[in-house]
Amino acid sequence: MIWAGFLFGLLGSFHCVGMCGPIAMALPFVGSSGWRYYAGRLLYNGGRIITYALLGALAGAFGQSLQLAGLQQTVSIASGVLILLLLVLPNALKSKTASAIGTDKLMNWVRHRLGYYFKRNSLGSLFMVGSLNGLLPCGFVYIALAGAISAPGVGGAMLYMTLFGLGTFPLMFLVSLSGKLISLKVRAGFNKTVPYVGACLAVLFIMRGLGLGIPYLSPKVVETEDHKTEMSCCTKPVASQHQAQ
Repeated sequence: MIWAGFLFGLLGSFHCVGMCGPIAMALPFVGSSGWRYYAGRLLYNGGRIITYALLGALAGAFGQSLQLAGLQQTVSIASGVLILLLLVLPNALKSKTASAIGTDKLMNWVRHRLGYYFKRNSLGSLFMVGSLNGLLPCGFVYIALAGAISAPGVGGAMLYMTLFGLGTFPLMFLVSLSGKLISLKVRAGFNKTVPYVGACLAVLFIMRGLGLGIPYLSPKVVETEDHKTEMSCCTKPVASQHQAQ
């Protein structure tokens, strides 16, 4: 399911344009040479992707702790349900939840630092703007992180979120070069597709957790003699090591 991260990022990147496009279009110029201009835009997007990868590591650590407890199927189903909740919950409730757990204070700090680095005229500052941009509240990123929880291990979750960031890269890089490339009408139209793409991703995770015996899509879950749950890509039981011997 790791490939789903790139697909989700690619299909939903128009949402990124609507949410983070203003920041990308307002990036300051660094120097007078052409290569520094393009390098700055690349560093900005690189900062975003690195932040997504680090957030993926946190999601993966949480998911791995549940998987080690034998809750592999439950994690996948819960990830799908969480994605659906993020799609249907009103923004007002999400804001109240953020205020209750204290993330609103963190966001205020992030916005303050963004303003600080915007005023600095260096390539490093553009990288920091991108890194901080990746921490801004975004339901689209939250949906991706919910999917990363069910990825195989911390490395898998980091790869999932890295691919997600790479999926958003082409369009965000173009927008950072010229905000006039995509009209507001086109952005609004694609923004409407994000919930549908997210819902499809949620269904995929739920089906995978149910273990319906559908190869690759919903592989059957088998129990080996050492009591570890394994996902088989086919419908035939997987023989344990003891049986092989």
